[in-house]
Amino acid sequence: MSDAVLNMQNIQRTYGAGERALTVLDGAGFSISRGELVALVAPSGAGKSTLLHLAGLLEMPDGGSLEIGGVECGSLNDDQRTKMRRVDIGFVYQFHHLLPELDARENIALPQLVAGSRQADANNRADNLLDNLGISARATHRPSELSGGEQQRVAIARAVANQPKLLLADEPTGNLDPSTSDLVFDALTNLVRSTGLAALIATHNHALAAQMDRTVTIEDGKIVDVVR
Repeated sequence: MSDAVLNMQNIQRTYGAGERALTVLDGAGFSISRGELVALVAPSGAGKSTLLHLAGLLEMPDGGSLEIGGVECGSLNDDQRTKMRRVDIGFVYQFHHLLPELDARENIALPQLVAGSRQADANNRADNLLDNLGISARATHRPSELSGGEQQRVAIARAVANQPKLLLADEPTGNLDPSTSDLVFDALTNLVRSTGLAALIATHNHALAAQMDRTVTIEDGKIVDVVR
């Protein structure tokens, strides 16, 4: 897939050694392209978290090929992987993890400042994202003053503030009621489509998974890829 942002092939991941060795991924492989939303649906213990950690360069595979944006990551050192996580990968979790002492705009601006952006540019980018996500009126509100759905939309904006190539989300709507979950997922979908991000979204919500381009699941350490 020539426009693949994430390309994992023949991935091996084993924890422990000897009789206690547990192989979680055994030849897993798939790709995600620009602007594509892929659902990751897997039962507990099947390797979903491991796959997300590998895709996010939080762990490295024991074997196989892992490429992000055409860069083979297996040979990168710790500093190079850290830089790639900061620049090329955005993370969204079930709980927003926003800094409570900062308002919405400041939470979104912070990763840009860490990456070297000027304050004015970071604030402008934050305001544009808040507007795109439909919560521009909440820019100066702290997390405690935001609803759960608003908090999660700010977390999404923070994750994409540095214009990454790849967005990884772990149950991003799992802590929300169904109606709010739909609103947040729609906002996330529109953002992915408009920016050309590649997104891998882990979810137990089969209704949300059905709205994405593909669903991948893990069976016996391998990826089962379902095209819609």
